[in-house]
Amino acid sequence: MSPELTRKRIALIVAGAAVVTAGTIGGAAALSGDDDQDRPIPAADLEQAEQAALEETGGGTATDTEVDDEESKYEVEVTLDDGTQVDVQLDEDFQVVGTEQEGESGGDDD
Repeated sequence: MSPELTRKRIALIVAGAAVVTAGTIGGAAALSGDDDQDRPIPAADLEQAEQAALEETGGGTATDTEVDDEESKYEVEVTLDDGTQVDVQLDEDFQVVGTEQEGESGGDDD
């Protein structure tokens, strides 16, 4: 067997192993649940979460939701009539545990 043919085979084997490794790592990441993908609030809880958030903000429109984010069980993004966005954090009983207006950085200094 010629040395050039052997080098080509080695290169193909290395490339194939790299593809298999990348696919395995990607598949494991997808199955781990640590993919930073927002999950919307399930339909069974959506109305109650939106109602609690809108009561907290005094109106507006619920424009986005998320379950099990890093801050609370539920998060409802509300867009107020003036265009301001407010994230309302709710616990598992739909009680408000925090709010953050777009552009705020920490604290509840209302």
